[in-house]
Amino acid sequence: MERQTTTEAPARKSVSTLSVLFGFAPWIVFGVVASPSTWEYAALAALIVSVVLSGRDILRGRLYVLDMAGIVFFAVLTVLALALDRGQLSWLETYAQVIANGVLAAVALGSLFFDPFTAQYARQQVPASVWDSPVFRHVNRVLTAVWGTAFGLMTLSTWLAIRVPSQDDWLNWVIPIVLLVWAVRFTEHYPESYRERALKGLATTEQEP
Repeated sequence: MERQTTTEAPARKSVSTLSVLFGFAPWIVFGVVASPSTWEYAALAALIVSVVLSGRDILRGRLYVLDMAGIVFFAVLTVLALALDRGQLSWLETYAQVIANGVLAAVALGSLFFDPFTAQYARQQVPASVWDSPVFRHVNRVLTAVWGTAFGLMTLSTWLAIRVPSQDDWLNWVIPIVLLVWAVRFTEHYPESYRERALKGLATTEQEP
């Protein structure tokens, strides 16, 4: 029975890519809108999106680390924009996207030490009986690491865009979009692929004398 538990998680639905993307929506809004002259409006827009998308879950007592991080981060940016003079925020105007990507990468990778953030969304897709299965835990640790790595690379890319303005379009747009698409596609295909390998490994083990 224990062997069956290791592969019983229905990997095809273990993580909803759409749910994860909804979690990233405020950060994506900020990344698209933010620029040295518009980051304040981007922060306010992202804060509103964060509250709207997570409001129902908060009222139901479901707290997702990504949602909470977004609300806190964009609220802080909005307060800074209102409280400080423009001259005091020149560094933020320059590095707003870099900081946002860095915070997102830190939140995603940091959740590996507690509860991988993708597992929080996945638990809404699968029965509670599989939440502690090795397949479920492994898949969500890998997916969380992939998203954290993607945003870590986006942090580096957007930082380089500031240092190398001639490559701004590639570093600020093309590379981040490619990384985002890669993470989405990986999230769509990896759970089923890993589950199939786990099932094959279990079948091989059971056939051994």
